Amino acid sequence: MGQVRKALISVYDKTGVVDFCRELLHLGYQLISTGGTYKLLVDHGIEVVKVSEITNFPEILGGRVKTLHPRIHGGILAKRTSEHRRELEYHNIGLIDLVVVNLYPFEETIKKPGVDIDEILENIDIGGPTMVRAAAKNFPNVTVVVKPERYSQVIEALKEGSISLEFRRELAVEAFAHTANYDACITGYLGNTSGCSEQGDSKLSELTITGVEGIPLRYGENPHQKAQIYKVSGKGRGLAHIIPLQGKQLSYNNYLDTYAAWKLVQEFSEPAAVIVKHNNPCGAAVGTDLLDAYFKALECDPVSAFGGIVAFNNEVTAPLAAAMAKTFFEVIAAPKFSKESLEIFKTKPNLRILPIDSVLDDTYEIRSIGSSLLVQETDKRVQQYPLKIVTGKEPRPEQINDLLFAFRIVKWVKSNAIVIAKDGRTLGIGAGQMNRVGAAKAALEQAGEKGRGGVLASDAFLPFADTVELAAKYGISAIIQPGGSVKDEEVIQKCNELGIAMVFTGIRHFKH
Repeated sequence: MGQVRKALISVYDKTGVVDFCRELLHLGYQLISTGGTYKLLVDHGIEVVKVSEITNFPEILGGRVKTLHPRIHGGILAKRTSEHRRELEYHNIGLIDLVVVNLYPFEETIKKPGVDIDEILENIDIGGPTMVRAAAKNFPNVTVVVKPERYSQVIEALKEGSISLEFRRELAVEAFAHTANYDACITGYLGNTSGCSEQGDSKLSELTITGVEGIPLRYGENPHQKAQIYKVSGKGRGLAHIIPLQGKQLSYNNYLDTYAAWKLVQEFSEPAAVIVKHNNPCGAAVGTDLLDAYFKALECDPVSAFGGIVAFNNEVTAPLAAAMAKTFFEVIAAPKFSKESLEIFKTKPNLRILPIDSVLDDTYEIRSIGSSLLVQETDKRVQQYPLKIVTGKEPRPEQINDLLFAFRIVKWVKSNAIVIAKDGRTLGIGAGQMNRVGAAKAALEQAGEKGRGGVLASDAFLPFADTVELAAKYGISAIIQPGGSVKDEEVIQKCNELGIAMVFTGIRHFKH
């Protein structure tokens, strides 16, 4: 016992496994395998022993139980001490030196259209993770491999004599991450499926989040900070899945601003353009087409737009690309780009072009505060705000359109937030102020004379009438706000005195 090295091979992803096993045979390994992997190896003329021949027990329950046996796990978990060796010999258990396992495709299964719960449950691997974790726990003595791309490195190390302890530890960390990611995906799915909780929302007291396929970024918020972006296991498409069509590598801030721009432009079904700078829109508009919307958005604040991120909700064409090429932008995001537009953008090779071709998965927002996590539902688009006219003066239909436009914009502006809009475009944006009248002053001053006859949107209620008084001085004709302040009557009375229409939405859009 222990003279012949043994490798247990049981993989769902069979990429490269045949050639890998041939190499192991040449290096003197005895191969042990199960099910589909065993059949594949036999079909390719590779000598392999069935797990049931080792355990002297057949696979049962339709394959649900096959490797869960002391003669498998004893061989994997045993230390190479004399005490453990004597115990293994007494029970006629052979050592297993190499475990090559990857798992049933749970994540791929849940994405299949019309898949039922029975098929989903059958794709929750039990024996695989157990073997992986056992081998990873015993990495001082056992090598565990969960990724096909590691096969060549393992063979190379074996040909050189042995696999180093450092490499085995590296593979063990990868293995534990593999099973953690797998369990997180299962937890996330079952915890957010109707029937698993009252309203289909996770009520778990423990939250499991794993990131996969981390991509190093140019830097974090500042050049001295390292950063990466990860795909979140078990979730849908996110920005980490998007492959740029051209341009420099995106930075941490580029991703933050691109997400903000994309989420805002998705508020609109009509042609819309959004320009974001430092996570706040500096211009947004709807138009007859994207070119019209772009020029309107740019006109709001062309100075701040320099070096910003632009997002569109439809295909970027050559005329639009030619117009944008005249201004320095960091990122342009849209569902599609025409071939002609991409040829124009090639003249600006550092410009990042992101084809965001589907709605990003955003069920939850997760933010870190040091070593703690805050999790909340995403502030979803409200299709129809329950508008309540609270002043004697009623807004005209065109004013209602501008009020709704402005309120959708203010939803994506850092609080305290005020937006001035007119004719489907922003004219002034006050973001992130410590008091609401300060935000109003910034937005109104930016709008200037162009804001006369326009509307004002506030992301939260107006606590005092001072914002109304200031708005009147700049010629604002209507205001939209959630309402709910103890001073609502005072604010409404001031609007009536100054001839300003006001509507309440009953919905707040704080964004911190």
